[in-house]
Amino acid sequence: MAKRRATAKPAGLVRHDEKTHPGRGSSQKDIVRRFLWDIASINVHLDEIRQYWAQTLGVSGPQWMILMAVAELDRGQGVPVKDVSTMLHVDPSFVTTQSKVLEKYGFVRRITSSHDARVVLMSLSDKACKQVANLSSRQEQLDKFIFADFDDRTLKDIADQIASLKDRLEKATLKLAADI
Repeated sequence: MAKRRATAKPAGLVRHDEKTHPGRGSSQKDIVRRFLWDIASINVHLDEIRQYWAQTLGVSGPQWMILMAVAELDRGQGVPVKDVSTMLHVDPSFVTTQSKVLEKYGFVRRITSSHDARVVLMSLSDKACKQVANLSSRQEQLDKFIFADFDDRTLKDIADQIASLKDRLEKATLKLAADI
C-alpha cells in the first residue's frame, strides 16, 4: 500500500508569505483554509493508524472501525446494525455485509433481536475481546503520546469545539444537498 502524504499542500495553495511567516497577516480565509488542510491531514494520519490496528487483527480498516463501534456502543445486549452505521456514517447494508464477514472470522456475534425480528444485534466475540484487549496497552501508550500536551480541560474544550464543527459541517452538507 502506497504511503500518502496529506500534509503537503497542492501547488498554488501556499502563499509565499505563509512559507516564510505563517500566521503573519493571515486573514480569516487563510486561517480557515489552513485549518481545513490540517483536519484533512489528521484524517489521513488517523486512517493510517486504523490500518495498522486492523492489520494486526487481519481485518480491513472499515472492518476495524465496525469492531470499534460495536465495542463502544454495546452495553451487554448487543448493538443494532443501524446504530453502528449511524456512528460510522455508512449505509446499514455495508455494516450488514461486513459484519457477516467478521462473523465468519470469529470476531462478531450476530443475533436477531427478541423484540423485533427485523433487527440484528451485534456484539464482539470472546476472540475479538481478547485480541482488542491485547492491543489496548499499545493504544493507551499511543494516546498518551498524541495527547501529551493537553490537560483534561483543554482536551475537553477541543473535543467540544470539534463536535460543534462536526454538527455544523453535517448541516452544511444537508444544505448543499438541498441546493443541488
